[in-house]
Parts: sequence; structure tokens; C-alpha cells
Amino acid sequence: MNRKTLVILAVVIAVLLPMWFVALHGEPPSEEIAIDQSVSEMRPLEGVLDTPNKLSPSQVGVIVWIALFALFGTLVAAHRFMNRAVRPPDNEPAASGEPAADGGRVGWSWIDTDHRWVVAYHEATESIEGLAAMGALAVLAIVFAALFTGEYLTLARTQYFGIYAAGMFCSLALLTVAYYAWFVPHVEIAEHRGHD
Repeated sequence: MNRKTLVILAVVIAVLLPMWFVALHGEPPSEEIAIDQSVSEMRPLEGVLDTPNKLSPSQVGVIVWIALFALFGTLVAAHRFMNRAVRPPDNEPAASGEPAADGGRVGWSWIDTDHRWVVAYHEATESIEGLAAMGALAVLAIVFAALFTGEYLTLARTQYFGIYAAGMFCSLALLTVAYYAWFVPHVEIAEHRGHD
């Protein structure tokens, strides 16, 4: 882990610890309100993890901040994966256009202008790993969608709507990341900027 990441984590922890300390002194959690088990066997409050039944506004605020930082970290990790994991190394020569019949290069008229041009172009890897990753993520998204639908249409004993929906949307988002990383060409464009 590099120094910049450690500094960012230290700042985040230094901000969140006092906030959580203040949040702990908010209103106490209330008692659980459950469905009468003699009438129905549904348990909507049951989940994978034991969670409090009621949170104070301060506690909700801290949890929202933690979720936002986690989302930001996830986006950074996905962006780094797309740009580094399957892209060619910097020392690999890059094409500056599409190959022509005479062995030369043909520029793209809609990109190449007097003030804008293609600096580097790398074909998509289109590897079998990318195809396997996309296939697995597509299957995972379908499975989570089926579980979500089944949970909605049946009288389930436990309710995992949030987990199934999160799994479905995360699978679809990762499917987009995998498509971009393995099946979209890498193009770098340079252009003159006027400062009149």
C-alpha cells in the first residue's frame, strides 16, 4: 500500500471516529417489533447479520458516510482495473490508426483534425478470460434477478430483497467493467487547447 493511500485512509478514519463517538450517544435503540408467529411464519426482520432495529439520525449519517467512501473506493478500484489490468504496458508500441492495404496507417477523419489527433491506439484484447468473466457475471446477474423475483412473488420466511438487488446491480456493473476492459479498444487523443 503506497503512502498516498495510507494518508487518505488516516484522514477518513480521523473524520469518522469522532462522528461515530458522537453517534453512539444518540437515542438508544428500541425494542424489536415482530410479527405474531402464530399468525404468519414470515420473518421480515431476519437477515444474514444481526443489525439494530432502530438507528439515531447521527448513526445513520455516519453509516451513509462510510457507504459513500466505500462506493468511492469501489469506483477507484474498477477504474484502475480497467486501465491497468488488461491494457498493454506503456513500453509496447502503439498503432496510430487502422492498418491500410499498403502497410501504412489510415487516420480517422472524424478524430484527426488540425488541432486533434490520435496518439496511441491499442486493439481490445478480446481474450478468453474476458469472455469467461462476462459469461459468469451475466449468469450471476440472472441468478440474483431470479432470486429477487422469487422473493417478491412468494411468502418467504426471510426477506433478502436488498441483498438480491445489490447482487444483481453489482453483477451488471461489473459486467460493464469487464466489457470495457477486455472488449473496447484503448485510444488516446491529444489536442491543442487555446487560451485566448
